[in-house]
Amino acid sequence: MTTSDPGARPGAAAGSSIERPLARSIDHTLLKPDAPSEAFDRLIQEGRRHRFAAVCLPPVYVRRAAAALKNSGTAVCTVVGFPLGYIEPEVRIFESERALEGGADELDTVLDISWLKSGRDEEVLADLSAWVDAVREISETAVTKVILETVLLDDDEKRRAARLVARAGADFVKTSTGFAGGGATVADVELLQAEVGDAIRIKASGGIRSRADAFAMLRAGASRLGTSSGVTLVSER
Repeated sequence: MTTSDPGARPGAAAGSSIERPLARSIDHTLLKPDAPSEAFDRLIQEGRRHRFAAVCLPPVYVRRAAAALKNSGTAVCTVVGFPLGYIEPEVRIFESERALEGGADELDTVLDISWLKSGRDEEVLADLSAWVDAVREISETAVTKVILETVLLDDDEKRRAARLVARAGADFVKTSTGFAGGGATVADVELLQAEVGDAIRIKASGGIRSRADAFAMLRAGASRLGTSSGVTLVSER
């Protein structure tokens, strides 16, 4: 299993990513449903070449990525319950088990937004806690990230969701899928940072297309950046 970011566990200073090469803060991502296989092969090759923190791709490409990135320093990240989040808790765990068996190092899942917006916080917490526990039973080093889909939430809901993710024991709270008509904003990253402090880390994702965007998110408190523009970000001058 690849260790992509030695600071990825809770407790590290939120701004420390700025001091590392930018590539080590990037989850180089391709999740478009119409992307052909060769596009994922290219993503994997770019992940190795640029030593991104991770490549993030659909579950069906995990085994291919794990074989190609073995001992490369770039982790394999995939998505679970994506992009809507309202799956049965048992299905969330089953998807994760399959991904980990295939060689995934990191899992990004979407919390049940419907439950959150309905005030069913204890059910959200039970779902996420059981998921984190199940992942840790399989791999103590696997990194767990929970997506809030901030564009669909008001500020109170974002704060509640961030607290639930922290209580569940996940490693990261993540802003967005990029599939709901919005993405990461500096304001949302700052809100999440103010809410969780150093308890867990923050992944900003969606709409990050320039170095200016990237460094703004890192300064706001993000430790990881989910973007399909990874090569552009590390090549820009």
